[in-house]
Amino acid sequence: MMGRKPKTAPESLEIEHALHRKPGYLIRRLQQMAVSIFLEETERFDITPVQYATLAAVNVYPGIDQLRVANAIGFDRTTISGVIDRLEAKGFLQRLPSKVDRRAKELLTTPAGRKLLQAIEDSTNRVQARILAPLPAAEKKAFLQSLERLVLFHNSGSRVPVNRDLIPGSEPASSNSAPRKRKPSKR
Repeated sequence: MMGRKPKTAPESLEIEHALHRKPGYLIRRLQQMAVSIFLEETERFDITPVQYATLAAVNVYPGIDQLRVANAIGFDRTTISGVIDRLEAKGFLQRLPSKVDRRAKELLTTPAGRKLLQAIEDSTNRVQARILAPLPAAEKKAFLQSLERLVLFHNSGSRVPVNRDLIPGSEPASSNSAPRKRKPSKR
């Protein structure tokens, strides 16, 4: 067996063709990198990207309930409860009984939460700049427009579609943009 050359993969099976040039893979890798950049830039604030998104949404929509904040940031309802618990434990959010539905809780940012959002703003702006740094200005705009178009197109088929009708102050969505029921996940 000595002297045999190792088999090489056909060109179609090379990793670049099999994986590295596929949009799903590239989007997942970019998301991993975006989270890493976020955590580097915001390390001193001890907050995750999802906690930040939740806090920002509650600050924009004071009194929003848990279901609607999950919807606003495109996050599943089950997991958002733990995120809210952690933000409440850190003193950044508070839950108050709803004036409309006694079973629901309204979410509000605390003074400490608003102070954090103000203090973290420069860091989150640096995150966005670092993510887009390799692109020239004109490409940044086109890239963001393309990303937005892809997200809007695929929203209704996602595991956690954002329903504009559930976002406070939003115009009702047209009938063709309402989220469709999804098939159960195979995970």
